[in-house]
Amino acid sequence: MSSEKFFQNKTALITLIAASLIVIIALGIRQTFGLFYFDFSTDLDISITQFGFALGLQMLLWGFFAPWFGIVTDKYGGNVAIFIGFLFYLAGVLLFYLGFNTDFYFTLTIGILIGVGLGSTAINIPISVVAKHFPLSNRTIATGIVTSAGSFGYFVSPLLVRYSLIETGWEITILYFSFLLALGLILALFVTTPKIPVGSLPKENKQTATEAFKEAFSNKSYIYLTLGFFVCGWHIALVATHIPTYVNDRGLPEWCAAAILALIGIFNMVGTLTAGYLSTRYSKKLILSAIYLLRGVSIIYFIFLPPSVFNAMVFGITFGFLWLATVPPTNGLVAHIFGTKYIGLLYGFVFLSHQVGSFLGAYLSGVFYELYGSFDYAWYISIALSIFAGLIHLPIKEKAIERTQTA
Repeated sequence: MSSEKFFQNKTALITLIAASLIVIIALGIRQTFGLFYFDFSTDLDISITQFGFALGLQMLLWGFFAPWFGIVTDKYGGNVAIFIGFLFYLAGVLLFYLGFNTDFYFTLTIGILIGVGLGSTAINIPISVVAKHFPLSNRTIATGIVTSAGSFGYFVSPLLVRYSLIETGWEITILYFSFLLALGLILALFVTTPKIPVGSLPKENKQTATEAFKEAFSNKSYIYLTLGFFVCGWHIALVATHIPTYVNDRGLPEWCAAAILALIGIFNMVGTLTAGYLSTRYSKKLILSAIYLLRGVSIIYFIFLPPSVFNAMVFGITFGFLWLATVPPTNGLVAHIFGTKYIGLLYGFVFLSHQVGSFLGAYLSGVFYELYGSFDYAWYISIALSIFAGLIHLPIKEKAIERTQTA
């Protein structure tokens, strides 16, 4: 057993704490937007298509700007990137609270500004900075702590927001968000990026970023992973955005939606850690295939069995266990096949595919609802995508690329 200290210095400890709190705030708030739909529909005359488009655009821009904030992080530090992200996030929330919240302004605030802000405040940048403070032996534990913090935000935020919506209304709840985001601006200052990452090797392969990009997109396994993560995004956006409306349409108590989202948050922690552990012992592609197929089973159970609180809770538990369980094996496969030199770049494009799926899952589900009066077609597509993703991972070759070094 290694006698190496977990924290190499006090800065590593402070950065880990600050990054964990940042992720709780950013992802916690993001997870609750679906709970606002009925209030926004009544008070702001927001249609479900407009609502789905704004939240879908939010996810798309989150994915698009994450790599750019990664460049800012590499050049100026994680504190600068996260601070800028919180400025966008806070601007979106404050403008919305001040009345810029109808028609185009709804898309501008909820969709564009918050989407850009999530590009640096959500999981990607905080985890990448924390990872640089820890040697390989402790890195997965440290990044796992930050990921678990995000899951805790997923768990507690729907319960608190549900209570706040009942007791104070949506305007005051949005104002509370602004206070939390202002705290995020302060926390960003404590996320320090080390000049030399702990445990970094002095020399790696001489590949350029352009060469790594071309190599990845000429590799069928990378394409399969990217397509699979698209499915993950579709599933998550459909549930996070539209589950309150679906639960209401099925005649279940209104609190059921918050309970489902809370259960997803708490069991996401268990599922992510379990998937990470299993990925160190078994085939990552088979784990991914099983996760996607089991998602389909969970959806079938939820939509075809008679609606009940019990069945809704079972869905929250099972789908929560599978929620972000795709991340450790997907990230692990990218690193294993291509190495870690450009892991941020290569995983960034896989994540962008995830967010494209999120945009379509949120937006098209709203379109289906307005056209046909239900989410049935969105769920049917989700089941088909589960089967597709379960099969497309099977041909992946879990073998590291052998490169010939050139002078």
